[in-house]
Amino acid sequence: MTSSKPIDADNHYYEPLDAFTRHLDKKFAQRGVQVVQAGRRTQLLMGGQVNRFIPNPTFDPIIVPGCLDPLFRGQIPDGVDPRSLMKVEPLRPEYRDRDVRADLVEQQELGAVLLFPTLGCGVEEALKGDIEATMVSLHAFNRWLEEDWGFDYRDRLIGVPMLSLADPAAAVAEVDRLLARGARMVHVRPAPVPAPYGRSRSLGDKLYDPVWARLAEASIPVAFHLGDSGYEASTGAWGGTERFQGYGQISVLTRVLVADRAIHDTLASLVVDGVFTRHPTLRVASIENGSDWVALLVKRLRKQANQTPWAFAEDPLDVLRAHLWVTPYYEEDLRKLADLIGVERILFGSDWPHGEGLAEPTDFYKELDGFTDDEIRKIMRDNCVDLLGASHS
Repeated sequence: MTSSKPIDADNHYYEPLDAFTRHLDKKFAQRGVQVVQAGRRTQLLMGGQVNRFIPNPTFDPIIVPGCLDPLFRGQIPDGVDPRSLMKVEPLRPEYRDRDVRADLVEQQELGAVLLFPTLGCGVEEALKGDIEATMVSLHAFNRWLEEDWGFDYRDRLIGVPMLSLADPAAAVAEVDRLLARGARMVHVRPAPVPAPYGRSRSLGDKLYDPVWARLAEASIPVAFHLGDSGYEASTGAWGGTERFQGYGQISVLTRVLVADRAIHDTLASLVVDGVFTRHPTLRVASIENGSDWVALLVKRLRKQANQTPWAFAEDPLDVLRAHLWVTPYYEEDLRKLADLIGVERILFGSDWPHGEGLAEPTDFYKELDGFTDDEIRKIMRDNCVDLLGASHS
């Protein structure tokens, strides 16, 4: 990343059907992700159930980049039916071919992009009842990711592998393998960590300290990307939809109740349970979770720190300012976020090529009115370089 062009901290690919099976240990063929045909439809079984995180796992046809931008901003013009915004087209080569994508990145006037899963963001929740299958499946996925995209391809495509903490020893081993293969960031699900017997634990549980320690020692940042965090289940008591369904029939009440709860609770667990105090060089990024939750989290943490000061080694806001980077949603108050956590902690992310993202990644510049040229350069590039580490500039 030697150019001065923007670095997009939130890009995606569309996985082929064998992304989780190509390198899967055959002993887990019936316990991991399974591809099945139901008449003319292709479906995925995960945890023995049809998974609806992605309605069409072939991704062909696929949604047009940016077509749902007004919907996700909540800025649909009067008289326009929200359902009319959905547009689809045949799958493009740049969604699967890394050389085509690397060329496109240059055409889009970008220096580099961080690449996150699409389908992959729903797998750990679906397999959480089988920890061994979870660890083996994500390991297989990471091997596919390296093979098809690479962890730093042509100095433009930075593939971000997935990491589950459900088996801490296996997680440390996976981190070591990824480090040896050149990974520059890992993606951890913003959710409680699956534990044996259907239980779960906080991400801040000291059981996971060996994983955080290894990442901190290696100066590898952690990305918490939006995905299936399992929060829909908690809305069932209110009559909501109990399972995540991509573009599916999720109740309006569930949408409101879930919102940005998962990332709010994830960062709360890391702060309250002292992860950043025990691992002072650990860096984390919230990707595609928006930013309105940050102010609410700070308010709650500082109030709690006043009530129980013995539970907090440091001011929670200072902790977040030191350890957290954020990709805000475009419609949010970016100046307010900068005033709260510092402009140095804001990342540019377009969510390209998803329908809810920007049609053109660099359209993000339009959201930065009122920021100085120096601040814009930080948001669009320099902050991501800092997150990845100065040695990667």
